[in-house]
Amino acid sequence: MKKTYFGFALADSMFVGDCTITRRTIPVVEEVKVLVAQGVESCCNPSHSGTIDAMRSRFGIDVSIPETPPRVALNYGDSIVVMGVRGLPRLTDRHEYTEEELAQASFSFAMYTVAS
Repeated sequence: MKKTYFGFALADSMFVGDCTITRRTIPVVEEVKVLVAQGVESCCNPSHSGTIDAMRSRFGIDVSIPETPPRVALNYGDSIVVMGVRGLPRLTDRHEYTEEELAQASFSFAMYTVAS
């Protein structure tokens, strides 16, 4: 059964064995919303709640925040949707971004799929 995950980053350890990976930019946020509605397994980390809140308020995309993120094992046919963020400072002494910080940041989405 093919799985789709949602997260903010990739790690080499997510990929099982030797594989070919395709990356596709998702330029329309509505497509991400459809993918999330169809069911994704969140691998978001609770420490990124500020980024998750920003995603919810800016795009209306709501993914769960598991207490403990799952161990991701991408096999043939599996995918991960990754939201990339540029321009947000690290939250070291607070848990939320200001409206000004969010306005200056850029967000992008891509889907990485293990070719079958």
